[in-house]
Amino acid sequence: MTETPSTPEGPEPHVLRVRLDLAYDGSGFNGWAAQPGLRTVEGVLSEALQTVLREPVRLTVAGRTDSGVHAAAQVAHLDVSEDAWSALPGRSGRSPEAALLTRLTGVLAHEARDGLPRAPRGASDIVVTGVRVVPAAFDARFSALDRRYTYRIADAESPRDPLRRGHVLWMAERLDVDAMAASAAPLLGEHDFLSYCKPRDGATTIRTLRRLAWRRVAAGAPGGDAGLVVLEVVADAFCHSMVRSLVGAGLAVGRGRRPAAWPGELLAARTRDDAAPVAPAHGLTLEDVVYPADDQLAAQAERARVMRRLTC
Repeated sequence: MTETPSTPEGPEPHVLRVRLDLAYDGSGFNGWAAQPGLRTVEGVLSEALQTVLREPVRLTVAGRTDSGVHAAAQVAHLDVSEDAWSALPGRSGRSPEAALLTRLTGVLAHEARDGLPRAPRGASDIVVTGVRVVPAAFDARFSALDRRYTYRIADAESPRDPLRRGHVLWMAERLDVDAMAASAAPLLGEHDFLSYCKPRDGATTIRTLRRLAWRRVAAGAPGGDAGLVVLEVVADAFCHSMVRSLVGAGLAVGRGRRPAAWPGELLAARTRDDAAPVAPAHGLTLEDVVYPADDQLAAQAERARVMRRLTC
């Protein structure tokens, strides 16, 4: 799959840059990136936008999630002509933002009904939660400071909720969460994560991992994660399959198949010959994408486009 090109210099004259905030259940999609003949998030969303805007659409996304991965807070941007933008409200009296949000909701619900035979009427597995015009310097991919993912596991000590089986990995054995937590420390910071990534031509596998925290959520804790084993991972960016590989390495330790030192040793090896195992996709959710203040967007995008090299 190829990267969707971004527009470093911002939109052309008479074009507005529009940010979309969205969430989706990845179960019914073959990942984010548009692919001929396959149902993907980008493909479905682009088609819906083109139906509403009546002009071609090119999306740039913060994180190109794999097949089956979910998003609670994904971010994308597109450039919209001023004519199409001003035409959105029609005679409704609504703002263009509100008009686009309302019409997208209807189109996406219709697509889900046609594309998913058992989809509830009026519901969709993609929800656009916000629409707003942003500065021309905003880039959903390159302006981002951090991405945060969560991976959820129900092991032998965890409750089994059938309503969440598509978002939580079920395991029959008990995981040693203390060993998993200890194994994460050597991975923090800036490293070449070749052993944890599927590299692409012309792209670096150097990333800065800011947080990698395994924990067992207390049984009485509020929210839906009570009793689950949860990984929270934050980085400036992730390469292909990196988060699921970090999970896979942690699971190998938690199941007693590898010592706690192994994930760090694998990182240092920088090899694809004995790469980290890749965990199933459905336990993973993109939770948040963080951006700087508007006056820092261009500088952050410029920094992110520079090919990184290790400093030591």
